[in-house]
Amino acid sequence: MATVSRRLPAQPHLDVPKREARDLLLALRDCQSEALDPIRRRHPKFAAADSAAIAAVKWKLSDAQLVIAREYGFAKWSDLKLRIETNPEARSLEAAIRADNRDEVVRLLRQNPALLHLPVRSGNWGPPMSHAANLGRLEIVHAVAEMGARDFQHAFDRAILQGKIDCARWLHSHGSRPEPGIIMGACETLNPAGVRFLAEINAPFTDKDGDRLAPLALVLGTYSRHPAGKHEVLDIFAAHGYVLPDTPMMAFHRGDVARLKDFLRDPALAQRRFGGDEIFPPELGCREVGMSGTTLEGATLLHLAIDYDEQDIFDLLLAHGADVNARATVDSDGFGGQTPLFNAVISCAYLCGRQRDAVMTRALLECGASTKIRANLRKFLDWIEQPRWHEARDVTADAWGAGFPFSDWVNPEAMRMVIGR
Repeated sequence: MATVSRRLPAQPHLDVPKREARDLLLALRDCQSEALDPIRRRHPKFAAADSAAIAAVKWKLSDAQLVIAREYGFAKWSDLKLRIETNPEARSLEAAIRADNRDEVVRLLRQNPALLHLPVRSGNWGPPMSHAANLGRLEIVHAVAEMGARDFQHAFDRAILQGKIDCARWLHSHGSRPEPGIIMGACETLNPAGVRFLAEINAPFTDKDGDRLAPLALVLGTYSRHPAGKHEVLDIFAAHGYVLPDTPMMAFHRGDVARLKDFLRDPALAQRRFGGDEIFPPELGCREVGMSGTTLEGATLLHLAIDYDEQDIFDLLLAHGADVNARATVDSDGFGGQTPLFNAVISCAYLCGRQRDAVMTRALLECGASTKIRANLRKFLDWIEQPRWHEARDVTADAWGAGFPFSDWVNPEAMRMVIGR
């Protein structure tokens, strides 16, 4: 069973979600454990239900259809069915919004009024007004609102997340409110414009449950890689009253090269291995190790600089004699021992569209990085339909990249350089 939100393919067919609903219904009737998570996440009546309560329910096909519809980002099965049936029109609508063609958007919605309230592409991006707000298409937001769109709050949330502040201001002036948790999207994407606007309108710096440390923890642990944005967001948090510790790791997170240079007067710092709790401090709200490509637990600052795409810090560390062949610590299960070259091959930086020229890989190799070192590595693939561990034992950096099951994480230019040595 799926544990993450699904997206409709470019050419969806209703037979697929029908089959998925039947499979889920059979799994529920057989009390299969893999069916519990989607039920708890998507069925409004069973969010807090225990296994015994779920097993006692006489499940109907309509229950399974509701869950599958919500997995795809639709409020109910009939909405999913209608979206699939009108897919050519929805795709034309998406293209018109992206092209900022207001007149064509209005024409398509007049011809297909049901599309006004259906997600254009996904539940996250939402119906036409929200979709336009994601892209900063303010004139289209105006036009769709005049046609009766109802998704003002979702559009506001998405405009904040994407940093489309003109759209956010207009939506806010038309009734959208900065509810608790709204800041989380801008923290996830490291979007300083969104965070600054929320500070300006006195929005709560909390998650939906009122936890004021949760947004800060997300800034530190998100998969997003946008160094300048992250530094600016952390500065906004500091100005908003958050106390950020004066430590080498916080200097790293804030991109404070001058302060980190002060800390590097201690020659041991460049070779020091940092545990997960040091990189993602629990006292700052971090409840788990943040996202990375190749693991960062037990890594040096040089490993971290690569995954976070901190070029100035990377250069500073090399200038201070950081060991390009430093091996991360090995955990109690025997995993670890990777050098910075492994992080250059698989990183969140590359996943987020950075380091296409693999300049850090080139620098590591020019400084003597060995391509022969082997390590045991694993990564939990929590974004796939059936989450699992990917393990690689006794691999070199290039073998780590070649064997990774998702190529969008693997830097091909870094691989080319490593293999060429």
